[in-house]
Amino acid sequence: MTKKELRKIYREKRSQLAFHQAEKYNDLILINFQRLQLPFISCMHTYLSSEKLNEPDTSSIVRYLQFKNPGLTVLAPKVDFVSGKMQHLHFHEEAELAENEYGILEPISGAFLNANEIDLVLVPLLAFDKNGFRVGYGKGHYDKFLATCRKDVIKVGISFFGPVDAIEDIDQFDIAINFCITPEEVFQF
Repeated sequence: MTKKELRKIYREKRSQLAFHQAEKYNDLILINFQRLQLPFISCMHTYLSSEKLNEPDTSSIVRYLQFKNPGLTVLAPKVDFVSGKMQHLHFHEEAELAENEYGILEPISGAFLNANEIDLVLVPLLAFDKNGFRVGYGKGHYDKFLATCRKDVIKVGISFFGPVDAIEDIDQFDIAINFCITPEEVFQF
């Protein structure tokens, strides 16, 4: 299937998940995430989960990584929709947030770091395939960002659903993730 077809299908699948089912899936995703054998992480980037989009929750994973990696620097994205560039602002639970033009929460202000300082990225996705390629929301922000990261950055997707066999219209700008965590399994690519 194409990215466009997968976006439609997986947005619909997510919208049909009942709150209690999504909560159960989030708990199972955290358990599976804890199975990863990660090196010490000093700096991570996380997207801020959107309840409107019924995205998997990243906050419990962030708290787990903060516990496992004392002093962890957590960054969240702030996107310039004109240039398509993403800034990586320091994020903490008390950070002041505002919705961007797509209804996604972003930090309003704060210090930012360069992408080459990031050890791990939680990457948003709607669907992924058995080769580690993902379908995002279609703007290309994360592929542009990931292209600026170090080669050894750990890229982790989180999904309520398992992989499709293949995404038909992968192009040269698509960057594969290293892992995708689902309620049932940890996929490594």
